[in-house]
Amino acid sequence: MPPSAQEGTVHKEFVPTGQTVNSGFYCKVLRRLREKVRRHRPQLWREQTWLLHHDNAPSHTAVLAHQFLAKNKIAVIPHPPYSPDFAPCDFFLFSKMKLKLKGRRFDTIEEIQAETQKVLDTLTEKDFQEAFQKWRRRWDRCLHAGGNYFEGDGGRQTCW
Repeated sequence: MPPSAQEGTVHKEFVPTGQTVNSGFYCKVLRRLREKVRRHRPQLWREQTWLLHHDNAPSHTAVLAHQFLAKNKIAVIPHPPYSPDFAPCDFFLFSKMKLKLKGRRFDTIEEIQAETQKVLDTLTEKDFQEAFQKWRRRWDRCLHAGGNYFEGDGGRQTCW
């Protein structure tokens, strides 16, 4: 992955209250993501070297999402089934969020979003580089395991 891909967050969104994350909603998120990549990572955009890695949530695997990705020539790194610990959000971001927000009470969703944004703002380029190195190591282990279960950073994992 090019070094510029490890510079940090390109796009984040909070799902509006009451909104179901279905394939239609997800495609709208992907449109906004594409635009952010175009504006914030112009070299990756021009060279078409940016990649998307998302998990196997139903909205990600839906036909509509696949059609959108194909039509817009967005390269997707496959996510092994039953492997939640392969998503950087699961092994990197959520644990950092939990550490900062643990034990705190919030009165409104807006307060939660503001505090979440503060956590995102504290992440450094080094944090993202370390997360991507961890991600690569997990993929290497997966390839070497030939799709079998193995013990990893987050317990038992499977690859395919």
